[in-house]
Amino acid sequence: MSTISIRLPDSLHSMAKTMASQDHVSMNQFIASAVAEKVSALATETYLKERAERASVDKFKAALAAVPRQPPDAQDAI
Repeated sequence: MSTISIRLPDSLHSMAKTMASQDHVSMNQFIASAVAEKVSALATETYLKERAERASVDKFKAALAAVPRQPPDAQDAI
């Protein structure tokens, strides 16, 4: 486990402290969770970009052609 020191504006620190308290977690847990969420979001964005680069229009059209043609369910109709 690593220890880091960060500088936060007073207003952000106060808001984070309040939110951590409302969530019944320590500031350490709150900040670790926030960093984990951000890392996850960025990793997902990278993954999706890499997947999009490998995409094939021909394979997409072939998959779409395999879907049976039928009218939408009543709740899905426009």
